[in-house]
Amino acid sequence: MGENLSETLKASSYILHHLQHWEWKTSLGTFNVDTLLISWITGIVFLLFFSVIARRATVDRPGPFQNLVEMIYEFVDTQVKETFHGRSRLIAPLALTIFVWVFLMNFMDLIPVDVVPIIGHHFGATHLKAVPTTDPNLTLGMSLTVFLLIIFFGLYVKGFKGFFYELTCKPFGWKFFPFNFVLKVIEECAKPISLGLRLFGNLYAGELIFILIALLGYWQGVLGLPWAIFHILVITIQAFIFMMLTIVYLSLASEEH
Repeated sequence: MGENLSETLKASSYILHHLQHWEWKTSLGTFNVDTLLISWITGIVFLLFFSVIARRATVDRPGPFQNLVEMIYEFVDTQVKETFHGRSRLIAPLALTIFVWVFLMNFMDLIPVDVVPIIGHHFGATHLKAVPTTDPNLTLGMSLTVFLLIIFFGLYVKGFKGFFYELTCKPFGWKFFPFNFVLKVIEECAKPISLGLRLFGNLYAGELIFILIALLGYWQGVLGLPWAIFHILVITIQAFIFMMLTIVYLSLASEEH
């Protein structure tokens, strides 16, 4: 009984250790350093990789990396053309950035759970989470940015009068403007909340499963590989969904209803 309790406590401590952030407490609040650090690193990797490939691009003999970048670009561009019905130079670069950056942050979940914390320990970090998208502060922060863009596009395309009209007079006419306004506020606020929590929830669940598999000792190789292969699909789909919903929301904000 005592040995089982000891093993349970060890397992709980191991799980809690991997779920804690590397925190920096200041007078302005607490910053999750690991989230900021790894999200910046993945963002810089994305920018450098695409910029280097763009400068070295050739027509005669494209290499495998150029083919990969062109395939991603054409895929995102097709989605934007089919989904966004307005005109904006911002949408395609924004969609490409979201898809690749979110994918790279999600991809960190495929690194063995103990590797990044061990590296961080050598630099004085007692805790270090490898997957930024398992931090709701980041996912909700990104979705808040999308929310601000929705408001910006609505005002830019429709003007203040048209934007205010949709807030107060749709869908039941101006006589029911308080009811319309409440419904519209709930609808618009639900978009960033659901957008951020969907990404966070799926990646957090995946991270937790990897941690539980790591507790299985010799069995982790048997179970970890199939889950990692399946998780490649999960991280790609979540990046795609975040990108597509962003395009859809901005397209709706740019249309007259």
